[in-house]
Amino acid sequence: MSRYAKRLDRDLARWREAGWVSADGEAAIRRDLSTAESGRLNLASALGILGAVLIGFGIMSFVAAHWSEMPRVFRLALIFGGLFASYGIAGVLFERRHPAFAHAAVLAGVSIFGAGIMLIAQMFHIEGNPPDAVLTWAVGALAAGILLHSRPALALAMLLMCLWSGWEMSLTGGTHWPFLLGWGAVAAAIASERWIGGLHLAAVALAIWIISLGYTLFASDGAGHSIVVVIGLLIAGAGLAIPQIEQRFADWSIPAIAYGMTIAFAGLFALQFIEEAPLSTFILLAIAALVLVLGGIALGLKEGSQALLWLGYMGFSIEVLGLYFKTIGTLLGSSLFFLSAGAIVILLAYVAYRLHARVQPANEVAP
Repeated sequence: MSRYAKRLDRDLARWREAGWVSADGEAAIRRDLSTAESGRLNLASALGILGAVLIGFGIMSFVAAHWSEMPRVFRLALIFGGLFASYGIAGVLFERRHPAFAHAAVLAGVSIFGAGIMLIAQMFHIEGNPPDAVLTWAVGALAAGILLHSRPALALAMLLMCLWSGWEMSLTGGTHWPFLLGWGAVAAAIASERWIGGLHLAAVALAIWIISLGYTLFASDGAGHSIVVVIGLLIAGAGLAIPQIEQRFADWSIPAIAYGMTIAFAGLFALQFIEEAPLSTFILLAIAALVLVLGGIALGLKEGSQALLWLGYMGFSIEVLGLYFKTIGTLLGSSLFFLSAGAIVILLAYVAYRLHARVQPANEVAP
């Protein structure tokens, strides 16, 4: 049972005793909770998935070790036999209502598919662009995820898309725009499954790609990092506007702000500490970064968002440490630095106090 389920179980008992929840209502809530919990991975299921992936790669490693000794027809039979056997076992497990182990079989099949691409290329002496093999693997994982409604396969497809794009960028040293097509295809498949965790994985992948633009786009003059800052601020602004525009997507307001703030901070950090900026520009960038993270902390306190709060705290700590190592003995001096940092912290404490006072229940205020 998850931590949330345990807490809800205690709360339901308390609410029933207080008369806030009827017996029928409590039973309905427990049934719904049981259904939701049954669809989640437990330790046995997670270990089953990991074991299936390891077995898949272990078999292919064993085959690869004896590859040259096997007839070509037998090699192909092993690859395709293992592939179809994995998906067949997955189908049987889905029918018998063992979804976690079925997903493990799907992952085993996807692993064999990826290893088979490399082995067949070696067998027929196929040469080409190496990242294309990873792209083919990603497309196979995406197809398996869509056809079999396998979330783990879709997660693997997203990771493979990132590996493909990263490999391409390492070879060319430039921006890899085709990543957006691959990312969009996998993200659409994840969205069709209504998988919140997968959408966050897609958001993280896109955020990392956007941050990489600072190092590949107009890298000679550092303008790429400025573009990253603008993109991050636009995403954060869209997150702020979501509740006012479309209430259905209000749950994504805070995540959008968090991702946008992270992207913008990454760009500001690069402009300050990686690129060489004039003193006046450096001071303005430092102020902008501190305003950004303090704004995130203030919004996190106001909205009760732990994610925004801790992102703001981490950003503040990183910025202060960066300023310390960049300016100690040159721009500020140690005593002035600590005085400035202390003033900022006191200001932060005052903002937190004011926000906390505003949300106090009216009945706690003295008449």
